[in-house]
Amino acid sequence: MKIAGSGVRNLIARILWILLVGRGLGGLQPRELQAAQSQQNLRKMPVKIELAHPSEVKLSGILGQALDASYKGRLQHFIRDSQSEPLFLFSPEAVARNYAGDWYGEHAGKWLVTAARAARRTGDEDLARRARRVAEYLISRQEPSGYLGTYAPDSPSRMTAEQVNENRTWDVWVHAYLILGFLELNRYYPDPRYVATASKIGDLCVDLFGLGKKSLANMGNHLGLSGTILLEPMVQLYRETGHNRYLQLAEQIIQQMEDRQGLQVVSRSLQGLDLEQVGDGKIYQLCWNYLGITQLFEATGNQDYLRAVKNAWQNIVEFHLTPGGGPWGGIAKHKEVFNSKGYFSPYGLVETCSTMSWIQLNRELLRITGEAKYAEEMERSAYNSLLAAQDPNGEDWCYFIFPNGKRNRTYFWACCKSSGALALEELPAIAYGRMGNGLAVNLYEEGEFAGTLPSGGRVKLVQRTSYPFEPTVKLTVIPENPAAFSLYLRIPSWADQATLSLNGKPVGVPITPGTFLELDRPWMKGDELVLNLPLRLRILEKSATLDHQGQEIFRLDYLAMARGPLLYATSLIEGYKPEETLKVPKTRTESWFSACPTPSGQRGPAFSLNLPGRDPIVFSPYYEAGGRGDGTWRLTWIPVAWQ
Repeated sequence: MKIAGSGVRNLIARILWILLVGRGLGGLQPRELQAAQSQQNLRKMPVKIELAHPSEVKLSGILGQALDASYKGRLQHFIRDSQSEPLFLFSPEAVARNYAGDWYGEHAGKWLVTAARAARRTGDEDLARRARRVAEYLISRQEPSGYLGTYAPDSPSRMTAEQVNENRTWDVWVHAYLILGFLELNRYYPDPRYVATASKIGDLCVDLFGLGKKSLANMGNHLGLSGTILLEPMVQLYRETGHNRYLQLAEQIIQQMEDRQGLQVVSRSLQGLDLEQVGDGKIYQLCWNYLGITQLFEATGNQDYLRAVKNAWQNIVEFHLTPGGGPWGGIAKHKEVFNSKGYFSPYGLVETCSTMSWIQLNRELLRITGEAKYAEEMERSAYNSLLAAQDPNGEDWCYFIFPNGKRNRTYFWACCKSSGALALEELPAIAYGRMGNGLAVNLYEEGEFAGTLPSGGRVKLVQRTSYPFEPTVKLTVIPENPAAFSLYLRIPSWADQATLSLNGKPVGVPITPGTFLELDRPWMKGDELVLNLPLRLRILEKSATLDHQGQEIFRLDYLAMARGPLLYATSLIEGYKPEETLKVPKTRTESWFSACPTPSGQRGPAFSLNLPGRDPIVFSPYYEAGGRGDGTWRLTWIPVAWQ
C-alpha cells in the first residue's frame, strides 16, 4: 500500500498509529492517507434515505400541534432584533465585559437553524426576513480573524487565548452552533455571505486546532467533549465547500480524542465499552460527537467510524434509555451524564438537550442505513420525552424530565429551551423520505407529504389518523400522473399482527415488525392504504438490586405500562403520594388494566389499574399525565410487590 507523503516520517507515523491505537481501531489509517482517500470519496457514499425537505411536509397531529406552539411562541419572541438578549451578547459593549466563559452565545446559532427551517416549512416571510436580519447583524460582528464569539478580547476563556485550556470555556461550542446556523440558513435562503462567514470561523479553527496545534480534546468542559463537538460543523463545511482542510481537521479531532486518555470515542466504542467510560459520560456531547462521526463515515467511507457509532447506539438503547426514549443518567453524579450500565433508578434525569442530540443521531443513522429501528427510536423520543418537556405555551421547556418526578419550567438562558425547539423542527423532514425508487413513511402522524419522487414525478401522500392514540393509519396516494414506484411503510417492532389493505382488499405480503414493508406497484390517484398497528398494553418490568459477594442486600421491583409508541404514567396517588408499593399479580398483569374515561383536559386514551381492596389508579400518556402545568408530578415506574 502506498503511504501518502514520502520517506521515513510517514512510515514511522503509521507504525506509531498501530502501536498507540492497536486493534481497537481496526482499519483506521494515518491522518495524511485518510484525508487523501476522503477527498477521493467526496459524496461517493450514497445514503439509503434522503429525508424530505421541511416545506414538503405538514404535520397536524400532536407533533404538529407542538410545532405550531413552538413556532408561535419561542420562535416569534425569543429573538426579534439586535437588542434581543441572545443577540445583545454579541454587541461590542457586551463582549468587552464578558469574562465568564458561559454558553449563552449558543442560542443565536440554534435559533438560526430552527427559524430557517420553520420559515421555510410555514412559508412565513416575516420570520425569514428576521432570520436574515439576525444573520446580517452577526456578520457585522465577525472579526477579521473569523472570531464571532461573545468573549472579551483578553478573556482567558476566549478560544484564541494561550491559556484557554486551563479555563472554563464554551467558545468552541458557541462557534460550532454559529457554523451550523449559517449553513442551515443558506440551505433555505442562499447567500454566499452565509457560507463565507461560516468558512471564516472554520478557517480560524483550522489555524487554532490543526495538525500539531492546540488539541480540542483538551479544551472546554466535560473532559474535552465540549470542544470535540466541532467535528460535525467541520464535516458540514466540507460538504458545503468541498475544501479538504475542514475534513482534515475533522479527522484530526478524532486523532486528538484517541490521543487523550479516556476520550477514545472511536476505539473504546469498537471495544464495546460502556459510554459512561468515554470522557466523563456527558450524554448530550457524546451523542453530538457520534453524530459527527456518522457524518464523517459518510464523507470518508471508513467502516470503523460506522461500527463505532452503531456500538455506541446499541449501548444507549440497551442500558441508557428510559421507556420514553430519553437518554438518562445523573444519579449520584453530574446530572447530565450516563450512569453505569447496570444501574437503575426511577428518578433518572433526562436532559432535553440530550433528547435533541439523540433524535439527531438517529436521524443520521436512518439516512445512512435505511434501517427502521432508528426511525422507531425517534418516534418514541418525540411522542414521549420531547412532548413531555414542552410547555403547551410553546415558550417554556423543562430542563430535565424524570420517569418519576416533578415537571419544572427552566430559566431564561437554559440551553434546553433552544434545543427543544430545534428538536421539534427536525420532525417534519424525518417523517418522510426518498428511498430506492420511491418514498418511505418514517413517522405516523396526521398530515401530508407533497413533493417529488426520485424519478422526478410529483406525488402527494395524505395521512388520516389519530395515531398514536388509535391504531388505524389511512394513507391516500395521489400521484400527479399514474406512476410505478415503491412505498416503504415502517412497521414498529411492537406491532405484531399488523394488517394492511389496499383499496379495501388485504395486501398479501408478509408484514415483519421492526422493518420497512415495501409495496412496489403502479399507483393511481386516490389509491388508499389502511394500516392497522395493534396498540396492545405492554407491561414493562425493572428491578433495582444491590448484591455483595453473592448475597442480595435489597431488591426493589417496578412496573410501567406502554401502549404502542406511548409510555403511560399517573400523577400523585390519591392526590398526595409520590409513590406507593402495590400488590400486583405476576401473571396476566395486563388484565388488571381497563379502559376508562380520559381525564379532563387530556387527549390520550386512559386506563385504570384495578386492584382488589383499593381505588383504581388512572394512567394517561406520559407527556400529559397529571396535566402539563408547572410543578405537576408524573409517576411512571410503580413500586410493586409481585404476587
